[in-house]
Amino acid sequence: MVSGCYDLLHGGHVAFFKTASAYGKLYVSLGRDDNLALLKGKKPLFSEAERMFIVKSIRYVEDAFLASGSGMLDFEPDMRRIKPDILIVNQDGHTPEKEKLCKDMGVEYVILERIPEPGLPARSSSATKRDQRFPYRLCLAGGWIDQPWVSGVHPGSVVVAQIWPTMDFNDRSGLATSSRSVGIKIWGDRYPDGDYKENARILFGAENPPGKKYISGSQDHIGLLYPGISRLWYNGDYWPEKIESAMGSDTCDWLSDVIYLLPLEPRPEGYDPLKIMNLEKHLVKELGEAGGRCWEAILKKDIGELGRSMTETFLMWRKILPLTVPDWVLAEMEEKYFPYFPGAITSGSGGGYVIVVSEKEIEGAIRIKVRY
Repeated sequence: MVSGCYDLLHGGHVAFFKTASAYGKLYVSLGRDDNLALLKGKKPLFSEAERMFIVKSIRYVEDAFLASGSGMLDFEPDMRRIKPDILIVNQDGHTPEKEKLCKDMGVEYVILERIPEPGLPARSSSATKRDQRFPYRLCLAGGWIDQPWVSGVHPGSVVVAQIWPTMDFNDRSGLATSSRSVGIKIWGDRYPDGDYKENARILFGAENPPGKKYISGSQDHIGLLYPGISRLWYNGDYWPEKIESAMGSDTCDWLSDVIYLLPLEPRPEGYDPLKIMNLEKHLVKELGEAGGRCWEAILKKDIGELGRSMTETFLMWRKILPLTVPDWVLAEMEEKYFPYFPGAITSGSGGGYVIVVSEKEIEGAIRIKVRY
């Protein structure tokens, strides 16, 4: 007997069923929609009726049924009814509670490794769902240049990276969460098909209808919808004149390996970072050039220059838009990060996350994965 949700059925599930069926006739317990909603906070993508139809159609399965219990051990009443010789789980599905239940019932407990069929990639439901969810965006350098009232003073570059939704990041923390929420209203919580540029323009227009007081910068929308890492060159307009992207696994994996996030307090509700502006040409020029240096550093995998460009961007924000870097944030950066790492920047204005680059593991930090 095996149990699970079996939503978004993939080759990994079928390989698991095939291996499990080698132990004897295979009975599959499927979690009910209401119990899965209780455990995970949302119903599965496919209904219990559809999941049942799919699982029963697989030739390795002797029979399948909906679990009659509730909670993490929703299959327990059925297990007592069927009296299987063996309960089989994969490594992700192992829990001490399942093992104890088997011991109490005298049922053999088998934990299988996740081994794909030869020639097929390893799959897991959590990874498959993650791959389909709407991504987030990191701004690494040159932020605010995407506003025409900034790049109109002097043109320059912004560098953004699209990252996997490996966790639900805090709102109002500078990871384009407000733009992401608009995207989810349009496409649902899944990365849309189609042309990256066209989708980014659709999202930019949806978040910025006519008459909106503050126009959300297009680096958010491009960063959310262009895979990999992108350099956006702005020259006094809302949309960049040029977009360059690095989508190769080598570059994206390198950046993923050196980026760490550490939480700050989220930006306060109603916080206005634009009350004070010092739009001096030489300052804006330095901001835009920091973005250009960041891009070159990523292409060369130069962590020192990457860090310097991020720190320079942060310090230019303090000079150009002082309220984007409150005193307490500046003090924390100067005390905890600048002296000890190649560079750091904050993800949001007035709060969010500290984005740090380091070749050494930072204990307790959040890891990200650049999507390519």
